[in-house]
Amino acid sequence: MENIDSVRYPVGKFEKPDKILKSEVSRWCKEIERLPRDLKKLVGRLNDQQLDTPYREDGWTVRQVIHHLADSHINAYCRIKLALTEDNPTVKPYEEKLWAELSDAKTADIKFSMQILTGIHKRWGLAIRAMSKDDYKRTFFHPVNGRNQSIAEIIGMYAWHGRHHLAHIQNLKTAKGW
Repeated sequence: MENIDSVRYPVGKFEKPDKILKSEVSRWCKEIERLPRDLKKLVGRLNDQQLDTPYREDGWTVRQVIHHLADSHINAYCRIKLALTEDNPTVKPYEEKLWAELSDAKTADIKFSMQILTGIHKRWGLAIRAMSKDDYKRTFFHPVNGRNQSIAEIIGMYAWHGRHHLAHIQNLKTAKGW
């Protein structure tokens, strides 16, 4: 039987490097830009029954994961834009677990979130590539974490976040033989 942490965190938990190098940010940017394409390739042929299958016991369905990615990455993109245009703004947290239980997250066609992800990730990649070295150091304050987070850290965290949820879906597909 698999360890619950290996199922919940199939690529491990995000670990912020002590020093974030420009080459690392560049790699993360490529991952962010690739996510919509990789996700579409992974879920493009799934039917509604497969989309409504949880990736683990008591976990979200594939459909909820896809809608969660859109919700989460919209918030991350906006937080980065706030950090670029304001001095260490305090960002608004949201209850991602409750958002995933809303009707749209449980029932909406995934194409809507796929379109959101495609657009947000294109804009996000353009924004990252236009940032200066000083821009990566800009921060926002996250009240749940109780600390400042740099844009560079957030870019890494959300590259990880995409890999994390792609792995959930891939592991489910492998286990089910889809």
